[in-house]
Amino acid sequence: KIKLPKKTARRYPAYELYLYGEGNYAEENKNLLLTGIPVLFLPGNAGSYKQVRSLGSIALRKAEDVDFKYHFNFFSVNFNEELVALYGGSLQRQTKFVHECIKVILKLYKDQEFAPSSVAIVGHSMGGLVARALLTLKNFKPELINLLITQATPHVAPVMPLDKYLTDFYTAVNNHWILKAQDLRNLTTLSVAGGFRDYQVRSGLAFLPRLSQHDSALSVVSSAVPRAWASTDHLSIVWCKELILATIRAFFDLIDENTRQITEDPKKRMSVLNHHFVRHPAKMYEENPEAFTHLTGAFNWITVKASKWTYSVYNDSDGKYFSFPLASHRKSYSHVYCENSMLDTSSWIYGCMNTNSSMCLEAADLSWRAELLPTTKVVMLKLLDYPSLSHIVIQVPPAVGNKYTLGCEFFKEDSRTVQLPVTHIFSFGFSSSKILLNSTGLLYNVQLQHFSQIYQAFKIYIDSHCQSLKERKPSVYRLHIPWSYEDSITVAKVPSLAEISAKLHIAQPHSDSSLPELNIYSSPDCQYEVSKTVLFYSYYPFILVFQIVRFHAGAFPVYIVSNILLTYGGQLSTLRSTGQCSDFSLQLVRTAKPYKVEPLISIVVFLQGFNWFREIWESLSLPEVDAAVLSSQDAWFPLVSLILFLFGTGIAYWSGVFFSTSLRLFSSLWLTLIRPPELQKDKLITPSRLCGMISLALVSWTTCGAFAVLIIYLQYLFKPVHIFVTSVFHFQDSGHSKETSQNSSTHTVKAQSSVDSIPEATQSPSNSETSAEAANSLKMHTTVLNLFTWIVLLNLPSLIYWLKNLRYNVRLDPDPCRTTAIILVCILEILMNSSTSEVKSSKLLKIAAKVPLPLSVAMLAFGRMHLYRVPHFVTFSLLLHVLCCFV
Repeated sequence: KIKLPKKTARRYPAYELYLYGEGNYAEENKNLLLTGIPVLFLPGNAGSYKQVRSLGSIALRKAEDVDFKYHFNFFSVNFNEELVALYGGSLQRQTKFVHECIKVILKLYKDQEFAPSSVAIVGHSMGGLVARALLTLKNFKPELINLLITQATPHVAPVMPLDKYLTDFYTAVNNHWILKAQDLRNLTTLSVAGGFRDYQVRSGLAFLPRLSQHDSALSVVSSAVPRAWASTDHLSIVWCKELILATIRAFFDLIDENTRQITEDPKKRMSVLNHHFVRHPAKMYEENPEAFTHLTGAFNWITVKASKWTYSVYNDSDGKYFSFPLASHRKSYSHVYCENSMLDTSSWIYGCMNTNSSMCLEAADLSWRAELLPTTKVVMLKLLDYPSLSHIVIQVPPAVGNKYTLGCEFFKEDSRTVQLPVTHIFSFGFSSSKILLNSTGLLYNVQLQHFSQIYQAFKIYIDSHCQSLKERKPSVYRLHIPWSYEDSITVAKVPSLAEISAKLHIAQPHSDSSLPELNIYSSPDCQYEVSKTVLFYSYYPFILVFQIVRFHAGAFPVYIVSNILLTYGGQLSTLRSTGQCSDFSLQLVRTAKPYKVEPLISIVVFLQGFNWFREIWESLSLPEVDAAVLSSQDAWFPLVSLILFLFGTGIAYWSGVFFSTSLRLFSSLWLTLIRPPELQKDKLITPSRLCGMISLALVSWTTCGAFAVLIIYLQYLFKPVHIFVTSVFHFQDSGHSKETSQNSSTHTVKAQSSVDSIPEATQSPSNSETSAEAANSLKMHTTVLNLFTWIVLLNLPSLIYWLKNLRYNVRLDPDPCRTTAIILVCILEILMNSSTSEVKSSKLLKIAAKVPLPLSVAMLAFGRMHLYRVPHFVTFSLLLHVLCCFV
């Protein structure tokens, strides 16, 4: 643990700074006489500072390998495992603390010979966003950071925008990076996304903003990172060995030998990151590789004139150079492709310049044009791009005990490129495509036509058959997306049936016309069948829905509350017209219709494409419709909202069923334990209730608004149970008395297990009227409670944050729901003691019954990307309900 200045420690009592160490290294650095390169790790949402161990341990092993000529000091910040992805009130505080930590870290090196002037930062999840936010601080000097690596950080937008502080923080950070892009060119940023296994942060959110003037930022998906080639979940990206190795290798390659710190050259930094995270040539990184190499050694020179060549090496004691003259191939072929299954880091392919001889002593090293794949390294050259080459030379060194294969072939690009139409977004899987590749070559490219949208999720099946049963190297299938680094690689045995999931993280930009490709690195005597089979039809709708859920699951609460609010309005409407409150489930089916809310939003989004409408909209100071923002990000189309609305209807229905079932269970338990008192009508506001309101308002103001909301919720929770139990008990008792006095009556009153009705079989007219009134009140209270439950859930993160930090501060500051909580406390204290009889005759009931519809429309228009607005719409509707009790 690093001792912080007293002022910093007092200002941030919950936060700490640590230096990672183990074994002798930890003992040597107890006195903090540091001589290495500082790297600061920032944990994410609920993350631990101990997560730095993976990076620190691997870096220490690497330093031992070079005898500590260079080494890194890994620091880590303890953010007290705060839920910053759900509560944004502490993000600014964390950012300022990190600034203080950087100053403290650099002071530790003050008197060293090679003292650093900047710190490299690795940020996981929200830690990466906090690192980017450093540049928005007024007193922060950009030169304090030269390298930023983020792991599964949602850069574009919050996953769950539950409070205004969170969305404002994102807006400030992203706007700064766009407006000040010129000032950020000396900062090199790498964002690594987890891929499809990361269910918490989808990879599309982890891509940094694309800016033409900011060419020092790189975004990749872990499935495309060389030597990793795998998707990771949100947590395992921190300790994924392959990614950690790539990161540490990059760190060591970034060291400047003169300063013994990370290089100040932005171009070198980008070159190193591209080498390790984008395209690895299967060679050790060199900043300025030699253009020409001398081909020496007592190797045999063999000229190969065939257009296709393979060679197997096993225990060869003699080295060989295989020379391929290009003059005879240039007219017939456009490309040459070579592969080598020996995965060492030595050079193996060269180009001879303008020589008539089949031998050359000096050649260009083409190994830097190679690319590393899981089972082989490959080179593909376009002959027109190398007019000065006369020969291509493959070097086969002596191989004692090694077994590997090499192959080369010349081909025309058209002969190896086939096109496969993919499933359209609205085809729902009812389209089939199949191509057959009778492989005579080593490489095929299958272009996926019209594959550009994130909702075009489908699966490709590759069935391979071979003529003979001899042992072959595995086939490699790569799904290559040209507009972003999100390739995925599948390795399959031959013969086999391979299944490839084709989904996009980023939609194709409008300015990009390239086609995604399926690269098949094949065996030469095998047949490959690429298809979308009939078996796939039944799965397509589910995969489509899964993609919609993946991209828009955060908007579910909006659609659920919208459905409940529409039902609530329908219940008020039936109460006004018939005097009876309809059942929640029946009213949900009648009222919650997508055509009531969706068309209006679609019309507004369409009109916002016109300048005149946009000017009117902005003059009214209205926020931008969320659907329009999502459409500009190619993450929206009308069918999405319909599917989400139907999901919301289903969840709202089952939540109603859950409340009814819970009510029956609690009522049964209560009846067996307690004899309930009679229902009594009382004033809505009494001195004791007023004191309760004031007390909870003070709790909200002095501690945490969500805490006050939870207390009033728990208090309200017993209201429907109390009404139900009291009504059932006393009507049972009344029925029993009547049966005793009138022996001719054979009817007995049974306690209903449903909320729909209260027994009336043996009641007098006055009892029947009271029973109906109790049933109506019960249904209304249940719906209000259903609505209020979602408000509690949306405010829960700030409550958890407050409870966790209670030992440091009794008052949550800033509190995203303090004002809303005070209003809700007053509203619900009145509502829980109200009945439908007071509302029926109200002059405002007509307005209160019609308002939920426009509120639902507004909620869907402005709440999808701003969940914190949802309680405001519900609060306004409930406020009208309260006014109906008085007017």
